[in-house]
Amino acid sequence: MAERSTAAVDVADTSGGKPLTAKAGKATTDGAQAAIKTGTQKDTARAETQEAARDARTPELHSGHKLAKRYRLEECVTRLEGFSSWRAVDEKLRRAVGVHLLPADHPRARPVLAAARSAALLGDPRFVQVLDAVEENDLVYVVHEWLPDATELSSVLASGPMEPHDAYQLVSQVSQAMAAAHREGLAHLRLHPGSVLRTESGQYRIRGLAVMAALRGISSDRPQRTDTEAIGALLYAALTQRWPYENNAYGLPGLPKGTGLIAPDQVRAGVHRGLSELAMRALVNDGATASRQEKPCATPEELAKAVAAMPRIRPPETSFTAPSSGYPRTTYQQGTYGGPPTRAGRPVQPAPVPPPPPLQSRTGRALKWCVSALLIAALGLGSWQLADTLLKEGDSSGGNHAPSDDSESDKKPEIKKLAIEKATEFSPLDGPMAEGKAQLAVDGDLNTAWFTKAFYGHSNFGNLDNRRQGSGIIVDLGSVKNVSGVDVNMYRSGQTVEVLGAGPSASAASQLNDFQTNIIKRDQVGDELKANADKPVKTRYVLIHITDLPQEPSGSYRGGISEIKILGS
Repeated sequence: MAERSTAAVDVADTSGGKPLTAKAGKATTDGAQAAIKTGTQKDTARAETQEAARDARTPELHSGHKLAKRYRLEECVTRLEGFSSWRAVDEKLRRAVGVHLLPADHPRARPVLAAARSAALLGDPRFVQVLDAVEENDLVYVVHEWLPDATELSSVLASGPMEPHDAYQLVSQVSQAMAAAHREGLAHLRLHPGSVLRTESGQYRIRGLAVMAALRGISSDRPQRTDTEAIGALLYAALTQRWPYENNAYGLPGLPKGTGLIAPDQVRAGVHRGLSELAMRALVNDGATASRQEKPCATPEELAKAVAAMPRIRPPETSFTAPSSGYPRTTYQQGTYGGPPTRAGRPVQPAPVPPPPPLQSRTGRALKWCVSALLIAALGLGSWQLADTLLKEGDSSGGNHAPSDDSESDKKPEIKKLAIEKATEFSPLDGPMAEGKAQLAVDGDLNTAWFTKAFYGHSNFGNLDNRRQGSGIIVDLGSVKNVSGVDVNMYRSGQTVEVLGAGPSASAASQLNDFQTNIIKRDQVGDELKANADKPVKTRYVLIHITDLPQEPSGSYRGGISEIKILGS
């Protein structure tokens, strides 16, 4: 994919740069030199005047200062190279936000605004979202999400290396997110453990897309390769708890000096071999070490494909530790419930329970005789009724009885697979996710399927407004039929599905309100949904409605349907 430079990516580094000078001829007089010197002094004085004027215009920023009568600054977290970053409060929506601030005449103000607006247009939930980018009152500020419950990757790594499954999730989610950003022409160029956050649900969010590089004046001739190597460094650190260079960085020790870049499984014992090779393929693009065995990954897209091609790494099984025998019993467990009672440290033998007294009295003997007589009478009566029934059946068996017409009419209609005239994708609030693929769910081939796009962050189709009613397949039976059940092969197990029917008078059905009859109740299903309705439903249109998607190994959510069979008469 061709890389394209934008203001959000390639920003000139103006800090510490050398001033531009004009070339002078060989024959330069002293007067000309004096004029140049005088002009330089005037330029310097003019620059100092402008700097003083800018400082006079820029308001004093402090905790409690309010921007746009809405964002109240709370705490300054970074102050560097003419800009500052703050934790703030959006008083209108009553939520915490982050704010980057710099003077409007700062040489990087325009690139920062362009970068923030480009990142906001991406709208990918895997990135910390840019909420506002404004130039106001001689200030430029960028407002972004603040995730108080998320943890920086640097803090996660401070406690030790990651398990293979966690490291796999990290490189999978970050590489997929950056591949999506580069497809829109956006790069990060500042990916490190401080710019990756892990949420409580185990999802990773990337902050500072394009904006952080613009704030620091960082650019790259090969932004895709720069970000790919940064992802490789993150994976290396996750596997070894070391930064893959000689210098210490982000709270992690670097590699020993003079050793060069060595594979993670040579740094620490027990490192997953496949992930170790993957880190080297991203870090060593010239194939100088172990990565020569496989093609190097030079773009996030190539890295994401390499991760997807790996065998799935399962999460570690939760071990159950039985309570020790020395665990003290509670008061409720003591005594006869928890164990035998004791007296003076010795178990107390329970007193034997005396058996009930036998019925030896005159009344007892009479009661036994009455019970015996009743049992004998009951047996005799039952035998007589049985014999009488058998005799009657024997008399009636000699005649030939033809079945009545009523018995034929009582037969239930035959349940069979109903013909399907057409299948369409249910996508009422937005365009189809897989246009023209719905017919693959009714073509009789289990190897073909209709499936959704990949969603991130939430199983309910990414919690997006245009997908809040879910998706699925609408089946047209051609005419009104009695639908009594379904047999649906799912593209992936773990989907939450219900089956709905439109009214028998409906001539078309595409909106959720058109399907008012519940045929099969909503439930999470496995690889196959095979169920019968409580009673047959008269309908022409049946909706296989998916409301929640299962999570893929990559961390995204995706579902679909392989084959649909409608049963009825």
